[in-house]
Amino acid sequence: MNILLILLPVAIGLGVCGLLACLWAMRTGQFDDLEGAGWRAIADDDLPEPSETETKPLS
Repeated sequence: MNILLILLPVAIGLGVCGLLACLWAMRTGQFDDLEGAGWRAIADDDLPEPSETETKPLS
């Protein structure tokens, strides 16, 4: 029964920490763009530029 005196405040404290973290994330705009990161991960904007030897016509 004495363990409840420890576990109950710890559980309430963790719940309050989780609630504060969620409120902080909402306030700072962490949930504004939910799809942008997924599209940036699959975008092909990191392809290397072709070098001059690849773009010159053969003569």
